[in-house]
Amino acid sequence: MTYSITFQNNSSNAGSACVFQSNPDIYVPGVMSLAWFAKYAYPTTRILFKWTTEYDFVWSETGELAPGVLFASSQIWPADLTEKNKVTLTHQGGAYTFTNQTKGPQQGCLYITEDSTIPLKMASVGIGMSGSGTLAVQAQPNMNLTFMPYPEYWITFGNFIEGEVLDITQITNKAKITFPPNIYSMAAILNQDNTWTVKPTSQVNSEFLEAKKSDAKVEWGVS
Repeated sequence: MTYSITFQNNSSNAGSACVFQSNPDIYVPGVMSLAWFAKYAYPTTRILFKWTTEYDFVWSETGELAPGVLFASSQIWPADLTEKNKVTLTHQGGAYTFTNQTKGPQQGCLYITEDSTIPLKMASVGIGMSGSGTLAVQAQPNMNLTFMPYPEYWITFGNFIEGEVLDITQITNKAKITFPPNIYSMAAILNQDNTWTVKPTSQVNSEFLEAKKSDAKVEWGVS
């Protein structure tokens, strides 16, 4: 299934619309959210973010993982929550690689085994969705990570780069994107006063067509 968020910049500021995921029940110590999608948008600009819910295993040679560091996925292995939900990260011949992708002990979880060859504070490993990293943690030797992915989708606006490690506790101007049952397209509108309006795209379209009957110059997404 394909999901989408239509971002409309009705503010007076230029910046990057950033979509990220959080998972309050992930239970992986030190896990950090990544800027999953980020695109620059001037005022009056509209951007479409689209994805499917296929999961991935990802790693990157980040050095120490900290907010502001860029996580550029060096390897992306498709995963699922049933048959291919466990993988091993190893460091052989001076390079990292995933190996031994198998079925994990429990469906609904994603498992990463970090073997004894992994150096300290040199790389990060985690999970992604639709081919881009979403959550990452510092790689360490002899660790077993269990991700229970129940993602929450968020959008924010500011100075962001795709793949950037985020400190989501410091992001104040954000909006949660919740998809109602059988709704796969949402609109996230940054208003003139920098507040957010989040509605199904179909609802925004209907409101726009209705408003246009009395005002031919009305703009999409303006209440």
